[in-house]
Amino acid sequence: MTADVGRRTQDAGPLPPLVAAHRFVSTWGIWAAFAALAILVPVFYSLGWIGATSVNTLGRYAAVALVALGLDLVWGYTGILSLCQMFFFTLGGYCFGLYLCLHGRQNADGIPDALARVSSQVSGLELPWFWHPFDWAPLAILLVFVIPGLAAFIFGWLAFRSRVRGVYFSIITQALTYIGVNVFRLNQIQLCGTNGLTDFEFMFGLNVRSDAVKTGIAVATIVVLAGAYALARLLTSTRTGRVLVAVRDSESRLRFAGYQPVAYKTAIFTLGAVFAAVGGALYVPQNGIITPSKMEPIESIIIVVMVALGGRGTLTGAILGCFAVSYLYGILTSIAADAWPFVLGGIFIVVTLFFPGGIVGAWRKLGDHLEARSRKAAP
Repeated sequence: MTADVGRRTQDAGPLPPLVAAHRFVSTWGIWAAFAALAILVPVFYSLGWIGATSVNTLGRYAAVALVALGLDLVWGYTGILSLCQMFFFTLGGYCFGLYLCLHGRQNADGIPDALARVSSQVSGLELPWFWHPFDWAPLAILLVFVIPGLAAFIFGWLAFRSRVRGVYFSIITQALTYIGVNVFRLNQIQLCGTNGLTDFEFMFGLNVRSDAVKTGIAVATIVVLAGAYALARLLTSTRTGRVLVAVRDSESRLRFAGYQPVAYKTAIFTLGAVFAAVGGALYVPQNGIITPSKMEPIESIIIVVMVALGGRGTLTGAILGCFAVSYLYGILTSIAADAWPFVLGGIFIVVTLFFPGGIVGAWRKLGDHLEARSRKAAP
């Protein structure tokens, strides 16, 4: 390959350098993007070249990308189409949102304004017992992992043990989100009903309404996303990753070979839920509010579209698809909000029918084309 670099042909041009560039971008492009965002975003913000709103938007996109990354492990690698990833995102958001509420604006009785505002009690309102553990930051962070992870483990184990799969599993995951939305909207459970958790002020003693703090959270989210990507890449490169692909391609054959697909499916479903929950926890202080509407089935379907657009089973594609769809959503909803559902559905149909490999699949085809031309051009 090195000897070929720089060669030219009359009709093909400097193809080997193009091949080398394509391979470099394929291997290191995502890492270069992570490094550039983590380093340049705070620098550009401090210089005034980008505003706090843009940085905050980037941070929220990165938080949602964690959900898409988890779904790519569950759906792209293991073949389990889960339509409840935003349920776990919202659970993680509520776990950290409770901590933020307890350190935000409160009334004279020490009750968070978000809770007092929706309470039917005129006087004598007490803080619910299950709010107290979230007052301590380390425990609140731990519960971001434990509660959604435990919920996913129990749900997944029961479903996979009963050999629920395919479209039937997708249906019950969507039912889970529908149940979650309606439960969290009840004022009786004292989670602030449809208004959700809001009125945040301090996080670890820092004012979350400060632009500088929000910039720091955005950079932290990018770093966490890079770490999650590295973990996912490491996992898929191991024997466990190959077993996950085998589950997707032929679960029955894998079972006959002596493996226990239930254990692998439950584990990866739980990991995907934890990724989503961490994304939710990072999203809440940047967004300033978390409501049950984030659990609605359409929210999880949007994550599916993100992964499909970027490219299933690629990891990088999940992140690219998330940023692309999120950016498109931000533009369309500001100029033609009514058109968004049609555009979203159109993206999914077009990708499914004509570009099943998504963005990354098209990029790989370009690389194959360049390498084929370079071989033809070689003397």
